[in-house]
Amino acid sequence: MQPVNTGLDANARAAVADGLNKVLADTYALYHRTHSYHWNVTGPQFATLHALFEAQYREMWAALDEIAERIRALGAFAVISSKLPDEGAPPASDKMIRNLLNDHEALIRRARAALAVAGEAGDAATEDLLTIRIQSHEKTAWMLRAMTE
Repeated sequence: MQPVNTGLDANARAAVADGLNKVLADTYALYHRTHSYHWNVTGPQFATLHALFEAQYREMWAALDEIAERIRALGAFAVISSKLPDEGAPPASDKMIRNLLNDHEALIRRARAALAVAGEAGDAATEDLLTIRIQSHEKTAWMLRAMTE
């Protein structure tokens, strides 16, 4: 950790940065999956899903930079530690929707855990960032869930 004198001690900053790095890694993996699905979706819902997936991956791309820059502001390095699994052939569109829904819900849980750590540390800036991320992923999960009913 780099020395930072902003009112958060080094241990708190390290814990918050660790939580943010996990959110960053999960967001990066979900960004890649969503972008791949955008390219490879087929079927009767092609136009709708192609546009929906594009909006989702673009929003996540912007979020990646915000998350990484917050990690750097805390004096830590932004690290992508997740490995992207090879799914092989793209799944059918209904399976894409279910996969993305599950991924967004997992990311919400990850972000909530990081939010709790930021709250314990008194890091309002990270709490704000994570609250926005949770809201975004909850809205996306709701939209995907509505497509499975």
